[in-house]
Amino acid sequence: MRFLHTSDWHLGRSFHREDLLAAQAAFVDHLVETVTAERVDCVLVSGDVYDRALPGVDAVRLCDEALARLAARTRVVVIAGNHDSARRLGFGSALMDAAGVHVRTDFAAVGEPVIVGDAAVYGIPYLEPELVRHPWELDERSHAAALTEAMRRVREDAARRAERSVVLAHAFVTGGESSESERDISVGGSSLVSASVFEGVDYAALGHLHGAWRITDRVRYSGSPLAYSFSEEKHVKGSWLIDLREDGVAAEFVEAPVPRRLARLRGRLDDLLGDPAHEELEDRWLQVTLTDARRPSAAMERLRRRFPHTLVLGFEPAGGGTDGPRTWSGRVRERSALDIAGDFVAEVTDGPATGAERALLHEAFEACRHKEALA
Repeated sequence: MRFLHTSDWHLGRSFHREDLLAAQAAFVDHLVETVTAERVDCVLVSGDVYDRALPGVDAVRLCDEALARLAARTRVVVIAGNHDSARRLGFGSALMDAAGVHVRTDFAAVGEPVIVGDAAVYGIPYLEPELVRHPWELDERSHAAALTEAMRRVREDAARRAERSVVLAHAFVTGGESSESERDISVGGSSLVSASVFEGVDYAALGHLHGAWRITDRVRYSGSPLAYSFSEEKHVKGSWLIDLREDGVAAEFVEAPVPRRLARLRGRLDDLLGDPAHEELEDRWLQVTLTDARRPSAAMERLRRRFPHTLVLGFEPAGGGTDGPRTWSGRVRERSALDIAGDFVAEVTDGPATGAERALLHEAFEACRHKEALA
């Protein structure tokens, strides 16, 4: 059996106000061509099909076209990610089953596989711990507990079958690395799940992290097809072509088309504008950090005369300064939503958030996530 593992399309997403829909459409073309050329038996889409729960009309149209074109050539199994609305993505799933597009968004159906040839394909949509804790009678509210129970149900069903087992899941599994473009899914300060939870399955097709990470030979992330933050500058984007063989799993990475490469530049404005070594960066999307002692006037306009695709500009004076990083991503990098909200409280009250205030903020964030998961 041959599978093509992809995830995190984030249809409808922009890149620092640059419209990516044409680039996403080019990826769909590439996906269809790969399915045809490689005689793929099934495409696995491991969540975050859309960038938001209420996607724009153009994003929905592109998704519709993508699934129709793929269904004309192969089978497709799709799960909901944390950016998707499970209810909206799952609309019409019973009807789509007949066309060979199997959309799995309901946690209650975990353990019910799609049979593709000699493989049982189990879709585990993104599991919001608070939503599954009571129905599944979990001892704790965590991603690890939710995914462990989901895999218990998968193994229980797989034990009764002769087919090979393939699992799709959307989670943060230990061994991968996050980037700036992924939404924080931590509960109680932790979002990590051990890769050992997938022991016993022939292949686990993961989504959520935007890099193509090999956790083990049988547990992998395909990553997003496009870069969605400058932290992904060095990522190679694409999909995993997976062959399930009698002697194990063979994996080949199929690179996706790149609409425009990324780069990050740092230095004094005059040096950046005059250095011939930067010629190869003139056609890239750029994040520029200026280190001039004083902020240069009309810096963005001057940069764009040489580097017309400069998207992000920050200032960090050489030798330090009182302002610190000026870009939003620099100020919030590797910080939780609760910490950022705590900083806001400190800013407007002239004092750090109290324990009671942080508890209230935490409760508000959890309520928002719960509401979004039910959207």
